[in-house]
Amino acid sequence: LDIRVQFEYPFRLHQVYFDAPACKGERTERYFLTGDYSSSAEFFVTIAVFAFLYSAAATIVYFFFQPKYRENNKGPMIDFVVTVIFAFLWLVSSSAWAKGLSDVKTATDPEEIVDLIQACGEKENSCKALQDPVMSGLNTSVVFGFLNLILWGGNVWFVFKETGWVAPFAKHPAPSEEKIPPGLDPYGQSYNQEPHYEQESYSQQGGYQPDYTQQGDFGQQGGYGQPAPPTSFSNQM
Repeated sequence: LDIRVQFEYPFRLHQVYFDAPACKGERTERYFLTGDYSSSAEFFVTIAVFAFLYSAAATIVYFFFQPKYRENNKGPMIDFVVTVIFAFLWLVSSSAWAKGLSDVKTATDPEEIVDLIQACGEKENSCKALQDPVMSGLNTSVVFGFLNLILWGGNVWFVFKETGWVAPFAKHPAPSEEKIPPGLDPYGQSYNQEPHYEQESYSQQGGYQPDYTQQGDFGQQGGYGQPAPPTSFSNQM
C-alpha cells in the first residue's frame, strides 16, 4: 500500500492529513501532521515582496526624479532609514524561516510519519519510507534570504554616504607645500647672499696667510731667468 502525504506553503502542517489502513477490515484511519510554521514562512515572503516593490520604486526615483530626490537632502535620508529597516528585517525573517524550515523537515520526516500510523507498530505489518521529501527549493529560499541580508547591509553604507552625514567625520587633506625656487631656502633667502660664506676674507683672520701671487718669481731670483751673456772669445784672448 502506497501512502502519499502532500504539504506546501504556508506549511500549516496541523491541517495536512492522510488516510492509512487500520488493518481491521476495510476501515481506514486519518492522521494529521504536527506543527504550524506558517508565521515564519509568511513573514519571510512578505518581506521579500515589499523589498522588491521598494527596490522597483527606488530605481524609478533614481533615474527619473533625481533632482527631487536630492532636494533638501530628504530623499537620501529617507532612503537610508528604509534601507536600514529592510536590512534588519531580512536578518530577522531569514533567521526565522531557517528555523521554521528545520522544524518542517523534522515534522515531515518519513520515519516520523511511519511512527504516527498505529498499524505500522504491529509486528505482522511492515512499513518503510519509499521517498524523502524534496527540500531543494526551500533550502534555496533560505540561501537567497541571507544573500539579500548581505546585499541590503552593504547598501546601507552607500546610501549613508549620499546623506552627507559622513562629511564631518572625513579627514581633510593637509595643505600642499609650495614649490621652493632653486637657490632659496624655506625662508626665502638666497644661499648666494649669505655674507659669512662669500665675503669673509681669510686675510682678515689671524694667522699665517701666504700670498702665492707675490712669491718669488723664478724670472727675477738669482738670475735664473735672465743669465748674463758671456763675453766674446776675442776679448778673452
